Amino acid sequence: MSRKPAHTADSLLDAAADLAAAEGAAAVTMSAVAAAAGAPSGSVYYRFPDRSTLLAGLWLRTVERFQEGFLAALRVDPPRQAAVRAAHHVTDWSARHPTDAAVLLAGPAAFGAAQWSAESKQVAAAQQTRLDEAVRELGDRLGYRDPADRERLALLIIELPYAAVRRHARNPGADPAGTTEAVARIVRDAIG
Repeated sequence: MSRKPAHTADSLLDAAADLAAAEGAAAVTMSAVAAAAGAPSGSVYYRFPDRSTLLAGLWLRTVERFQEGFLAALRVDPPRQAAVRAAHHVTDWSARHPTDAAVLLAGPAAFGAAQWSAESKQVAAAQQTRLDEAVRELGDRLGYRDPADRERLALLIIELPYAAVRRHARNPGADPAGTTEAVARIVRDAIG
């Protein structure tokens, strides 16, 4: 019988996320992740052959985790409720997952996106395409045919909530529920 590995890719990515949230993406090195996870450095290199692969893995996993709920929210009926739920997901998910939210707020460039493998870049592009298509579909359901209206929708349900999350991250004493409700109210008012 084979035994379960003590240090999985997910446990190593969890350690990397903690480092990134606490000290920034520059702190995520192979040796720092090994130390944070209590793993031999060989375990890190076995799962991630280099730092670029590790950073790409962290970014892509975080986006996947976030998008699961966000994309589901965009499909809710009626479409006006979908817009509110999507914006709510950004703030609520970020409050419930502050470490992952810190990774997303840093952005892919902080995680060396320019140096990722072609495969990692393709996965990131597919994630972005999936998001863009889902926002476009919501725009269609809302009757937004003008590209400017679709851009406003993206600003409303993605950028506005992230601005609120950034503001909340700078002020940890702020009420996350109040932030979430304020964003939802703005989206409801804007959508009509």
